[in-house]
Amino acid sequence: MLFRPFLNDAGSCASYLFGCMSHSTLAVVDPHIDLVDSYVEAAERAGAPIVAVFETHVQADHISGLPALVARTDATAYLPENAGVDYPHVPLEDGRRIELGNTIVTALATPGHAPAHNAFVVADLRRGSDEPWLVFTGDSLLIGDVGRPDLHVAGDPRGQARILHASLGKLLALPDHVVVYPSHYGGSVCGRGLSGNPFSSIGFERSRNSMLQYGDRESFTDALVADAPPPPADQAEIVTANRRGEALSTA
Repeated sequence: MLFRPFLNDAGSCASYLFGCMSHSTLAVVDPHIDLVDSYVEAAERAGAPIVAVFETHVQADHISGLPALVARTDATAYLPENAGVDYPHVPLEDGRRIELGNTIVTALATPGHAPAHNAFVVADLRRGSDEPWLVFTGDSLLIGDVGRPDLHVAGDPRGQARILHASLGKLLALPDHVVVYPSHYGGSVCGRGLSGNPFSSIGFERSRNSMLQYGDRESFTDALVADAPPPPADQAEIVTANRRGEALSTA
């Protein structure tokens, strides 16, 4: 399986190009508008087309590159069920499986940071089984932190925090060896204590992530909603643009 991370330090955003070279089927997860050319160039160097673009959720801190990347490549757009966007896409419900040759992507519904949010669990059949190898966690499980619950809902975020607690339980049911690739790292406003190391594993986060050490849902909720940092600049305009599939300047 080909795998290439893309780190954009301007907003501490991570995105990924991955897929099956045997069947020439590549995909991008959570593309950033500033990196669309980079994804296309990397795929061209690899000699395989981008056929799928996955978005874990509607982004609130930056403009998504999904619409532009789909326009460039004619790839299929995949978003969580009930994402509420105004452009053509395939909605993925919990457990939906997408086959990219030997690369198998399974949607795992992980709401809480946003009401519609998926993680994507990836297996590589060339490794001998469909056992999970890695997971793209979006803004649910971050490295050293979890996603804030207040950006996508009005009013008290405690309900979303409780939902996120259940979603994290689903992620922690994955084997310890599964590699965690989130959509943000240290410096992002989508969490409070993110590590500067952008990658980790389920096992390491289970034992070392301070937000995963609370013994019950309510203590987790209390900790998560306390001392929230300021929201992203231009959050409302960014979310509107991403729902419409437009550039910010036209929103």
